Amino acid sequence: MTRGRKLTGLPAQGCARVVMAVALAAGLGGCMAGAPSPTDRSAVSTASMGLAAGPPGATAQSSVIIADLAARPSALPGEGPYAQVAQAVLRDAKGAAQAELRMKRLTAQAQSKNWLPEIGPSLSLTRLGDLAAQILVEQVLWDNGAKRAERDYAAADVEVAAVGLSSEMNDTVADGLKAYITALKARAQAAVAARSAAKIGDYNHIMRQRVEGGLSDGSEARILAQKLTEMQAVAQADRDSEQTALAQLGAMTGQSLAGLSGLGSFALPEPLPEALAVAEAKAEARRSVAEAEMARTGYLPTLSAQAKTGSGKPDVGLTLGLDERLGFGTGDAMAALEARKEAAAARVEKAGQDAAQDLVSLRAKLAALRAKAARDAIVVEETGAGLDMFTEQYRMGGRTLMELVNMYENYAEMARDQAGLTYDIALVELEIARRHGTLVAGSSI
Repeated sequence: MTRGRKLTGLPAQGCARVVMAVALAAGLGGCMAGAPSPTDRSAVSTASMGLAAGPPGATAQSSVIIADLAARPSALPGEGPYAQVAQAVLRDAKGAAQAELRMKRLTAQAQSKNWLPEIGPSLSLTRLGDLAAQILVEQVLWDNGAKRAERDYAAADVEVAAVGLSSEMNDTVADGLKAYITALKARAQAAVAARSAAKIGDYNHIMRQRVEGGLSDGSEARILAQKLTEMQAVAQADRDSEQTALAQLGAMTGQSLAGLSGLGSFALPEPLPEALAVAEAKAEARRSVAEAEMARTGYLPTLSAQAKTGSGKPDVGLTLGLDERLGFGTGDAMAALEARKEAAAARVEKAGQDAAQDLVSLRAKLAALRAKAARDAIVVEETGAGLDMFTEQYRMGGRTLMELVNMYENYAEMARDQAGLTYDIALVELEIARRHGTLVAGSSI
């Protein structure tokens, strides 16, 4: 409530003068209290609640953050397993960010009209004990930017909610694709482990025959049986991991996607758009600055026009006042508000540095995995060729069965690890796309 003093009391002769005074106050308020321009006011629309609509009370170009979010392309292909998973996950998503964005937009819609006069009832008891009921119309004429700061705060609040919606949708798709890729990785590794278990099972059969014929002792048979059990356990663990990932994906989509197979591709744009964490920091910084500006204007004088009409004597007057009391700590309070703006800028800079470091780390990890996949493919191929020669030496009597088993065990472990590298690469690409908000096209949010 404004603490002030009524400067003038101008008794009016009827409602006509009051209406004229209110109209004049509204006109002055539009000129003096920071009212939006007609172009800005015409841009306000509640027809669309998506990112492309921007914050109410502003043109599409005025919100750089929302325009950037809306223009982001999707790194996912238009069709294929990735697209099917993304569509299924989004179709069944029950996120709260969309409702939050709608609420913030409606709030900003209301604040975009805060420059207009405010009307409310006024009840007063006269000296003679009569109750006077009147309509009070108040128009701010000069507020040192308080109304504009309120609109800026509401618009920034919409931007924060918009970034939250984009992050939520990208995280939802990322979770679904991560479960799908994890299932494929487990399936591929289970296939390699199952083949290896079958091969070791063949060796185990040979060992049992050798033990029965007295050519080998029972200790080697026990060691080989243990190796077979371990390989079978690895294959079963991979199958369990696949089923767990598919069950998680089914819970996200409300349907079974076990029939899907094959990896897709991520068409990561170059250069990558700004990380969502940075966009969020910028939106929160703008909101913090607007909040500080709102608090600052509370220590500055405001001038408003008031008109009363109804039962009793009509009255028109001007009020000058402050929202906040001045005291010995006012200077420090103002300095703290300026420091809040500096802290907001520092948080944006820190978010940018962290995002850049994370991207460098992820790209280095991606390059290392690709190099390892190429290297390991050659090593596995060479080890397979050496295993064939080793097997021939065993048949010629130059190698023992346990030597052949040990070599095959090393080959099986390398082959299983190499089978999972393709999916590890896909998971890193997925993380890069998630952090930069390119899993869902901004135009579809």
